[in-house]
Amino acid sequence: MAVPIAVGMLFQTLYLLIDLYFVARLGNAAIAGVASVGNLSFLVLACTQVLGVGTVSLIAQAVGRKDQPGATLAFNQALGIGLGCALACLILGYAGVRGFAATIGSDEATRVAGITYLHWYLPALALQFVLVAMGSALRGTGIVKPTMLVQMLSVLLNIVLAPVLIGGWFTGHPLGVAGAGLASSIAVFAGVALMAVYFYRLEHYVAVDRRLIPPRWSSWRQILAIGLPAGGEFVMMFVILSFLFWVIKPFGAPAQAGFGVGSRVMQAIFLPAMAVAFAVAPVVGQNFGAQHYARVRGTFASATWMSAVLMLLAMLLCLWRAPALIGFFTSDTAAVQVGADYLRYIAWNFICSGFVFTCSGTLQGLGNTWPSLWSSASRIITFMLPVLWLSAQPGFAITRVWIVSIVSVTLQALLIGTLLLRQLARLPAGRAHLSSS
Repeated sequence: MAVPIAVGMLFQTLYLLIDLYFVARLGNAAIAGVASVGNLSFLVLACTQVLGVGTVSLIAQAVGRKDQPGATLAFNQALGIGLGCALACLILGYAGVRGFAATIGSDEATRVAGITYLHWYLPALALQFVLVAMGSALRGTGIVKPTMLVQMLSVLLNIVLAPVLIGGWFTGHPLGVAGAGLASSIAVFAGVALMAVYFYRLEHYVAVDRRLIPPRWSSWRQILAIGLPAGGEFVMMFVILSFLFWVIKPFGAPAQAGFGVGSRVMQAIFLPAMAVAFAVAPVVGQNFGAQHYARVRGTFASATWMSAVLMLLAMLLCLWRAPALIGFFTSDTAAVQVGADYLRYIAWNFICSGFVFTCSGTLQGLGNTWPSLWSSASRIITFMLPVLWLSAQPGFAITRVWIVSIVSVTLQALLIGTLLLRQLARLPAGRAHLSSS
């Protein structure tokens, strides 16, 4: 399952990387603006994770129990939530974009670029809720290839549109950062349309039923009870990244641009390990629902080794070719230096980060995502507070931030690993027998 998931996630990440590649030709202010407000995607991702994780867990466990009506109800309720969240995203996004850009932008040019980009990129963010509801339903049943193909086709469309809209190829009317956001929004809309066609014509296990879409509060409570802690993890990512952009703001647009490119490259490098974690959740969920507890433990053990190997290779790549990875997106010397330093230091986090992903995916399958949230929240104490103190000291250097990050992620891995192993230890040794009830 992880291979098609990884391919789909890679193409999804390419949305931002493609935008970043063409926007980089517009200068550091444009890169910093797009990267800083693009960080809002983590906040949206947090909200979609609430929906996606709850949907995958409930549907996977229903499949394990052979409860098709329960799986169909969970999907349609998730779709209803997704439609409502998409509308809320547009309203809140357009209302708050100026204030957010003004808070983290290092200068006026950066703020203007961020506001312009987000105005056109918000529809893409809003449509993610619908896309996630449909993709999560398929993943919960063990089907991942249709989502991968849709993501591939939508990104290919974005690749075609980006130079046309950003640089004015063939049209002679470049839209700059506005074109970057518009290209992504058009591509995501096309992806939603393709997924809708798939569900209408080909998907039969979980089908769209308009009678089941209106809110049923018991289903909402189930989805949110599992999904909210998982969403909290991504809220923490959004908070930490926004905090980092704010901390390095005094170093100017080149520093924010370098960090922005570096963080996007890191996200792309993380994809294989994240795909393993995304595959773990439905596999664990189905076996947990079927009460095959030995398989639950075996899935976690296998995924841990797979993730460790993948992240070790990613670490070696960053230590070896960090400047080249950043230089592909920008030729500015200062930005390349900041981005390369970031990757070299943060690479030492990779194996622990992969372990955190695997633990999180296992907890999602078990239907208990609170330990993941507690481990993410621990970084407020182990990362944000020390960095805040360091930033007030004389001679503060950006590299000190990356060193603190290594320590904090290691502590996070130890915490979530301990919490997960305790939960696995409480499961019966083999397969439990269903009671007469």
